[in-house]
Amino acid sequence: MADAMQVFDRALVRCRRDRAAAGIGRVAPVLEAGAALLLDRLDDISRRFHRALDIGGRGAVAPALRARGVETVVSMDLSAPMARGAGGLPLAADEEWLPFATGSFDLVVASLSLHWVNDLPGALLQIRRAMAPDGLFLATLPALGTLQPLREALGRAETALRDGLSPRVSPFPELRDGAALLQRAGFAMPVADRDRLDLRYRSPMALIADLRAAGESNAVQARDPRVPPRAMFPLALGALPLEEGVLAMPLELLTLTGWAPAPDQPKPARRGSADARLADALGTVERKAGERAGG
Repeated sequence: MADAMQVFDRALVRCRRDRAAAGIGRVAPVLEAGAALLLDRLDDISRRFHRALDIGGRGAVAPALRARGVETVVSMDLSAPMARGAGGLPLAADEEWLPFATGSFDLVVASLSLHWVNDLPGALLQIRRAMAPDGLFLATLPALGTLQPLREALGRAETALRDGLSPRVSPFPELRDGAALLQRAGFAMPVADRDRLDLRYRSPMALIADLRAAGESNAVQARDPRVPPRAMFPLALGALPLEEGVLAMPLELLTLTGWAPAPDQPKPARRGSADARLADALGTVERKAGERAGG
């Protein structure tokens, strides 16, 4: 990939996930809650899936898929120790260079795991190619707004103590980016929507501890390599707003749903082919642009 595509330090991401693997149980409730929100979509689908790929589930996805009757679950992670503890057939591999043959899976689930990928459109294209026709893709990514109070507090503290600031929190996508990403990768019937996990912490340090335990510390290439000023983190964390002694830090979720194309899938009607008027269906009067009621 071109240098311009290198937003994240993937070697550092792997290293931090390696270190986090042994203590991932500390954040299991958060990971399991996120996976449950995503996998609830399977309960609305009548078909059964047989071969699933769990990308970066960290022990929250594979057991839930098996409980739903999926016979074969491959748990892939950038970190080998994390893959070994994920609950499926373990595979250490890079999301940016998938090692699977075309049509390998009829279900792919990526719960809170694709936000450290440099070339997300390319990764989604590879995922779609690894799916059998009419296979289902489900993913959640932290969305814009996640950790925003922490981002702002760190920015203010660093600006006050140093000449300028560096990125301390990863960039996150917006909702409007989701469906376009799926369409670009060739998925059929793409849907992007938003969800939220309302997380609350007893203290700002508990939030920082959870981020480290999940392997989610800063890995942005443009981060400042210098040791931060000693006062920066106390100043930033002390400025975070507490409500009745509790820090609210919602996890905003961008949820992606798409299907691998298949010949017998429903297709949108041709533009202009409708034989009924929307105004009739809504029981209202159709007006031209700029025309006023009663005019």
